[in-house]
Amino acid sequence: MLSTDPRPGVVATGDANRSGAGADRRIRLPRCGPGRDRENVRSLIPRLAVTAALVAVASVAAAPATHAQERPPLAGAVVPDLDPFYAAPSDIGSLRDGQLVAAREFDPHVPVAARAWQLSYRTNDSHGNPELAVTTLMVPTTPWTGPGARPAVSEQIPEDATGTRCAPSYGFATNTSQAGKQIEKMLARGWAVAIPDFLGPKSAFLGGAQAGHAVLDGVRAVGQFAPAELGPDTPWGMDGFSGGAAATGWAAELQPSYAPELSFVGAVIGGVPANLPVVMKNVDGGLFSGFLVGSLVAASREFPEIQLDTMLNERGRADTAAASDLCVLELLARFPFWRLADATNEDYYRDDSVLTGVLQRNSLGKVAPRMPIYNYQSDADEVVPVAQADDLIATWRKGGTTVVTSRDVSGIHLMEGGRREADAQQFLRDRFIIGGPVTDIDLDRPVPMPR
Repeated sequence: MLSTDPRPGVVATGDANRSGAGADRRIRLPRCGPGRDRENVRSLIPRLAVTAALVAVASVAAAPATHAQERPPLAGAVVPDLDPFYAAPSDIGSLRDGQLVAAREFDPHVPVAARAWQLSYRTNDSHGNPELAVTTLMVPTTPWTGPGARPAVSEQIPEDATGTRCAPSYGFATNTSQAGKQIEKMLARGWAVAIPDFLGPKSAFLGGAQAGHAVLDGVRAVGQFAPAELGPDTPWGMDGFSGGAAATGWAAELQPSYAPELSFVGAVIGGVPANLPVVMKNVDGGLFSGFLVGSLVAASREFPEIQLDTMLNERGRADTAAASDLCVLELLARFPFWRLADATNEDYYRDDSVLTGVLQRNSLGKVAPRMPIYNYQSDADEVVPVAQADDLIATWRKGGTTVVTSRDVSGIHLMEGGRREADAQQFLRDRFIIGGPVTDIDLDRPVPMPR
């Protein structure tokens, strides 16, 4: 194999991946350093060009030239907007929902022996239009010793961003993700973990149907990827907190109609922003108003009918332009105490506004999931009001969903995910190992929630 670096990375390519045959054809390329910003991208271009030329020469005797041209760069070498691996093929509309397009392997940088890949696949946006999505798949290399097949979890990380450089797949490939602890613990249990970029190519923060499609199609794509050895017998669970909980909830609601062939032992949903008009009004003007700014930017991409430019005044247009490519902590740091009223010339929270209509369209509670749910939240949550989560649970229960709830009397939003991490994984472990029916119950509540 050709290598110009003593630490080679493996890129899986070829049309075999499209049919699910796996990463049989591989080539070794040099690994770049961990720092990747736009200036680094420019400095990498000459190096990548030289590597591409060497690959093309070396490929003449081994494969047709077309295969050399199709090989993507090493995972994490360039940001997603500049990486052809994230670009949809011209025939994506002819592919099946969840059909695998390409795959490439990378070093997961986790303290558990595991292999990791990025998988790209066809999914659909909120309007049913085809688009490409990417999920990160990690599988322990140690044999599974528990009962049945190795379990797998679709973990929805709360990306809450307006730029694809914030995507989980890029963060894990560059070892810059701050959300890996719960995944490491799942891998240590022997579970496989898939982490979808559920915001999609437009970074559609809080785009409900789009996120649900990306999650479910990601599970479909994993099932086609032979090297992972996860097939029809694999028991699947889902987990997500905050923005990740919204995506998990949407996947749970859509599963019976969108992916009826898939089955899940259960889903964990913590700190869920279920009612978006309520949540956005709650953060408006407060410390976490960056969530509001980010949601406006993202909503205008996925739902251009809100006509964001006509909504905003000069200040609002300047602020949303500045927020067009930010990760969640950048949004929160840049826009504290931001008020929609200061950025617009009329009340867009009124019930008949287009903005409110879009927020309601992307709120949960329209369909009761068929899988059991574990829902946790702090009663003192200052970002996502607990009352709107309680309303969601009541609605789901009326539709027949079995829900286990857990409520903490105190605690801030950003800490609640870590606080309940062990309980969340125990719920999934019980479903994987024990199975059987789940008892509908409210934990930590002196008075049960209304049914």
